[in-house]
Amino acid sequence: MAENLQPRKKRVAAYCRVSTDQEEQLSSYEAQVNYYITYIERHPDYELAGIYADEGISGTTTKKREQFNRMIEDCKAGKIDMIITKSISRFARNTLDCVRP
Repeated sequence: MAENLQPRKKRVAAYCRVSTDQEEQLSSYEAQVNYYITYIERHPDYELAGIYADEGISGTTTKKREQFNRMIEDCKAGKIDMIITKSISRFARNTLDCVRP
């Protein structure tokens, strides 16, 4: 009996962050979340690994970003193959935080 030899889908997560609690920023946050869900669903070789999102939190440090840190732990645990984000500044403004293992 032949096994299903289809390649495993890439587990893709998205990271969203807005730096203030202002109404304009919160609508940007919701738009980012919706965009990434749609984007991942439109790629048949992608599987949604999660949407990680921090609201009203500065990008200058990762220490207080609970969702960011949970996402990194999920990466280390092998649950995520790829992360997408709006721009590198959403991920981390501090280059050391961004590239540090």
